[in-house]
Amino acid sequence: MHDLRKKALLESGKTVSKKAKSKESTPPLSRGNTPITSPRGSRVASRNVSDDESEYSDWGNNSIDDLIAPSEYEEDAEPDAWIGSLEERIEAICDRKRSSTEGREETMRGFCSTLTRHYAQAEIEPKINGLLPALLKSVKSGQSEREIEFALKAIALILITDPSETIYDAVRDVFKNTINDSPYSAAKIAAIHALSVATFYGGAAEEEVGEIMDFFLDIASSDGAVIEEADNAHAVIAALEEWGFLATQLEDVEDVTEAAMDTFVDQLDSSDANVQIAAGDNIALLFEKSYTEAESDDEPEDIEEDEEDNTNLPRMVKRYTVYRQTHQLQQQLEALSKASSKRISKKDRKNLHLSFNDVLSTVENPKRGPRYSTALDPDGRQYGSRLRVAVHGGKMTIDKWWKLHRLNALKRLLQGGFMAHYESNRTVFDSLPDVTEIIGSKKVDLGFKAMIHTLVNRSGRNTHIIAETRAKLRRLATSQSRVLARCSTSRSLAWSTSRIPESRQTFTR
Repeated sequence: MHDLRKKALLESGKTVSKKAKSKESTPPLSRGNTPITSPRGSRVASRNVSDDESEYSDWGNNSIDDLIAPSEYEEDAEPDAWIGSLEERIEAICDRKRSSTEGREETMRGFCSTLTRHYAQAEIEPKINGLLPALLKSVKSGQSEREIEFALKAIALILITDPSETIYDAVRDVFKNTINDSPYSAAKIAAIHALSVATFYGGAAEEEVGEIMDFFLDIASSDGAVIEEADNAHAVIAALEEWGFLATQLEDVEDVTEAAMDTFVDQLDSSDANVQIAAGDNIALLFEKSYTEAESDDEPEDIEEDEEDNTNLPRMVKRYTVYRQTHQLQQQLEALSKASSKRISKKDRKNLHLSFNDVLSTVENPKRGPRYSTALDPDGRQYGSRLRVAVHGGKMTIDKWWKLHRLNALKRLLQGGFMAHYESNRTVFDSLPDVTEIIGSKKVDLGFKAMIHTLVNRSGRNTHIIAETRAKLRRLATSQSRVLARCSTSRSLAWSTSRIPESRQTFTR
């Protein structure tokens, strides 16, 4: 990236900064660097997520995502046939004595496919003590790139299925060693994603979250050189994306903002459009987090009012300055939002324009989220953020950057299984904003559906109970409040018996 950037600067008569020179001084690996191409199914596509989307982003340059859901792993004819297959694969993973490298790859491939498409907490929880050590052994001493990647993905899927307060401590050093020392570029990238998931859902303390964010920032600021992946765009994108995901977990990021902004602004000059977009999304997130809603003890002069009186935005207070050269940054963002260079593909130009129009809008007014529209509705108020994600009969409103980062991270991990997990997996549901579903003429909170599914899951998946529950859901559409009261005891029992850590049940938003 920086080699191309340097060439462009020299052609324009500009000099290379000392910071850029220091990065370029790091010698590349003797093996060829990963090609700097835009990853297929990159995170940009999330801005138009549809209910039937099957691909989203990649773990390790698509080397395993293309394999997780091939035709042979399509839905089984029998609704619960996957349970038996999953149990067989769990046993095979735990019993490594007579397994071959190819056999382990195939077993973990099927395991990841099943956990992506199904919520399997009831099957995973009793086996975790055997599964985790076996998978970590494949991460540490796997005999192939794919074995390591599949093992990393499997651990991440286990965490989103059955979060734990202790797994982070068990996997942190192994994952970091993989990022630093693995001979495989794709394995390093997969480990970056897996470390982020483990940090978020595996019980890391706030201080530990900050340490991992610093690690990811070092990767991005060095263009991958710090992990011997100099100018590997995929590694930089992964580090930027996961930094943003972890930042949504922190209530106050003022202390890390200055160093982070220096890196993100620097990456706006990258020759890779997806690196630029990932950096831009993080910039928007930092500006958003610098404002909080006004509290009762705030001085009136500190509260910023909108110039227009036709907005639905809450009264906000600016808590700190994100970047001192804001005017210069705005000019740079505006240029990216109108990029027209013939060296950029038509698709990348479109994505740059779409992304940086949103980022620029937030930098100008941090109270505005992605896809913010200043057009007026029939009542004379601004429409505001118009980014919606279809969730079967409902809509998820993505009106904050933290929501977009969370959605992106979960889609990277779950891909085509995102909808199945959103409806059934309380961990996924709690990570994102609420959604209401229209059943008949009534609105039903999908969180209630998730609760019902949890009860069904605990019942041993009795077919008769499942049928009854589905019928009840439709009847309950006309009397949801009454039924919620009636089921409060059952809901408390179901959710309290889940192994979701208390600290993960309500996320910082």
